Amino acid sequence: MQSLIQHSFGGPDVLVLEERPRPVRNFGDVLVRVHAASVNPIDLYTRAGVMPILGPAPVVPGWDISGVVEEIELGTTTFKVGDEVFGMPLFPRAANAYAEYVVAPAGQLWHKPAQLSHAQAASLALAGLTSLQALRDIARLQPSQRVLVHGAGGGVGHLAVQVAKAMGAHVIATASASKHAFVRRCGADEVIDYTAVDFTEQVRDMDVVFDVVGGDCAERSLQVLRPGGIVVTALGLSHGHMPALAAAAGKRFSSVAVQPDGAGLRQLAEWVAAGRLMPHVSQTFPLAEGARAHRALEAGSMLGKAALILV
Repeated sequence: MQSLIQHSFGGPDVLVLEERPRPVRNFGDVLVRVHAASVNPIDLYTRAGVMPILGPAPVVPGWDISGVVEEIELGTTTFKVGDEVFGMPLFPRAANAYAEYVVAPAGQLWHKPAQLSHAQAASLALAGLTSLQALRDIARLQPSQRVLVHGAGGGVGHLAVQVAKAMGAHVIATASASKHAFVRRCGADEVIDYTAVDFTEQVRDMDVVFDVVGGDCAERSLQVLRPGGIVVTALGLSHGHMPALAAAAGKRFSSVAVQPDGAGLRQLAEWVAAGRLMPHVSQTFPLAEGARAHRALEAGSMLGKAALILV
């Protein structure tokens, strides 16, 4: 099979297309013929060696996939050969998603919504599960609560807006002015241009703040929370001081480390089917042009997601 592999850590050009053996199924696994693989910021970090969670090179990046079941284990009842599926298998262990075939535990996949292309479905898994686990499982978001989503025009952010709306929240979002129309189409009730105004002077009494921006955003967000409110960040490695700081202010802080979750994928798929959730893919690239896809995401102005197309 064709696979995008890196033999060293570094810039996008370390990604090269090579022939590799097809992966071998273990008990409970499904072999998926990959039609599309999403590109996520964590792929950039692992490629560069900033987060070497895949181990030493050579490695095949990526987790998000959408494709067609080609082989199943005897006794598997959730899927059959020919089913279209999507998911984020094995994270944070290597899934080797930038490849024509991927082996995944059946419980970490779900049926691809008919409303989505393979590129859209691949772009839903990691970012959608991150949003769902942050807002539903950690923040315990309730209908009518007020949520502030930072970085709402990006891959996780635009889905977080939609997940929060699907859960019945009032959503305020931060984004650059050029992304405001897009973020409003995603369902945001209010949008703040963070380049023009200080969000801490614009909002108050938030129940939940979801941070996918990093830097000092989480710490500053404590100022806009109501007593007992919570800041959840998807970028938690540099926030060791935050739980104590939040507790001293009578508020809460948590980070989210996304986990594979077939039931969560099912929830996302149900919202898609109901017209309440739609991943946005602004750019697609052939597998051989994975380096170009990484450069496009690193540029920092992308709306929604980018995906690699294999079929």
